[in-house]
Amino acid sequence: MAFTLPSLPYSHDALAAFGMCQETLELHHGKHHQAYVTALNGFVEKDPSLQGKTLDEIVRMSYGKPEMAGVFNNAGQHWNHNLFWPCMKPNGGGAMPPRLEAKIVSDFGSVDAFKEAFKQAGVTQFGSGWAWLVVGRDGKLATTKTANGSNPLAEGTGTPILGVDVWEHSYYLDFRNRRPDYLTNFLERLVNWEYVDSLLAKA
Repeated sequence: MAFTLPSLPYSHDALAAFGMCQETLELHHGKHHQAYVTALNGFVEKDPSLQGKTLDEIVRMSYGKPEMAGVFNNAGQHWNHNLFWPCMKPNGGGAMPPRLEAKIVSDFGSVDAFKEAFKQAGVTQFGSGWAWLVVGRDGKLATTKTANGSNPLAEGTGTPILGVDVWEHSYYLDFRNRRPDYLTNFLERLVNWEYVDSLLAKA
């Protein structure tokens, strides 16, 4: 079965009042993400070893293999975006669910300390990539970053419960080159903390 582009959990214009315009979502979701899905399906169609595999399996089996770089780049980006879209909602940010807030305070010292660490991960990712909040192997929350289409699933650094895209196409129409402002806006006005909390419960 071919991989498909997931529908957004909100309309293309739903985030416009909160710092992500309709054109950004139409291009990012409908063009960029669709291109990753289309390319991945092309690789799967030509390679019997990929057929019947889940997305997670393809990400893991192609990671770190130069001969499968194209497969990994597109599978990784499909996986990353599948997490990214539901991590946002209209009028997001604000107060966290008690369980998530308590865990963040326990592992980072404070919510503000977490937000600063998460923003730093995104700001200091050179070039294209992602910033993540993960549940590490020790059960503690940590922030991390990955380049291009990579992710913590592939690298084995933890289970992601929040991810933010820092490729320029995710923010340039709204924030130009001001990546720090994009990340601040993401945390304060876009994050769906209830969804993040639901992933924490499963991790």
